[in-house]
Amino acid sequence: MKKRKILFLGESYRADAITWINGLREFGDFEIISWELETPNHSFLNRILRTLEFVFAPITIRKIIRQQKPDMIIAERTTSYGFLAALSGMQPSAIAQQGRTDLWPEDAITIPLKKMIQNYAFKKATLIHAWGSVMAEHMKNSKADMSKVLVLPKGIDLNRFENKNNSDSNKIQAIVTRSLLPEYRHDVILKAFDILHQRGIDFSLTIVGDGIRLEHLKDLATKMQIENKVIFTGRIPNTELPKLLQESNFYISMPITEGVSASLFEAMACGCYPIVSDIPGNQNWIRHRENGQLITVDDFEMLANEILWAFENKTILENAVSNNRKFIEKQVNYKTNMKIIADKYHELIDSKK
Repeated sequence: MKKRKILFLGESYRADAITWINGLREFGDFEIISWELETPNHSFLNRILRTLEFVFAPITIRKIIRQQKPDMIIAERTTSYGFLAALSGMQPSAIAQQGRTDLWPEDAITIPLKKMIQNYAFKKATLIHAWGSVMAEHMKNSKADMSKVLVLPKGIDLNRFENKNNSDSNKIQAIVTRSLLPEYRHDVILKAFDILHQRGIDFSLTIVGDGIRLEHLKDLATKMQIENKVIFTGRIPNTELPKLLQESNFYISMPITEGVSASLFEAMACGCYPIVSDIPGNQNWIRHRENGQLITVDDFEMLANEILWAFENKTILENAVSNNRKFIEKQVNYKTNMKIIADKYHELIDSKK
């Protein structure tokens, strides 16, 4: 039997993309070839060059399709790679919305154009992935054909993200695993821990990852005189992440926008108690003071108080951590969910023959 081949359009180095690609290899026996924009998006000149690369991308992608003859095309982000998948004309195609809307930033002058691009991508796709219901809600509001929408997270590997938490319950040992970008509000987290420091409460805070805010955040920690309690790991291999999570009892994440966070699932799987921003993408999974806490966006005083509340209510915290692991095993198991997705792709390929 001929091995099925999939062309993946997207940033193949991202953890989400790696999970998607590896799951299709493991549970669908697919051969994956990938293509992504090569120009980084770090400066004004680079953004111009990247835009030019994007304009000529359909020619490159069609050439790859002619040469490689994939059976299917898949793409992340409806307003970029998803749009390119639509322009390729290849079927079947599956596109995934990465954020709550992919129309970001919401006040950008380009939003009307992005809406047109996204609607075109929705229309041309054979299958649309909503990794959670908050994404499906946006698709419904955008008048996407909901019969094409599969609402299912990719899931996480429960064999890697094990429930072997060995943190010290008598000390706040918090971890943040989001990219160091402005929308993730690491400065709000540091301000909250500065309040705890001023109250004489001991803690350790591990900030995992890299990004444009790294030096600013290091300077802020030094200014607050908490630099000896804050560990910046920089970018680490994803294989090292479970151990860091298992050494932490609190997971903190304060984004101003969220789709479905694999980082949150990973933390819940490893026994970290989640304290996250009160936005739709988190409200789907967290109920305030039941299985985690929801914090008003940018309210660092509330964050400090809620961390302290959770730390002082150990019985609630322990029950929440136990129930969260059960939820993850039932709803967010990578082996179960990626098998469903891989089988769906085979079904789409077979139906086109």
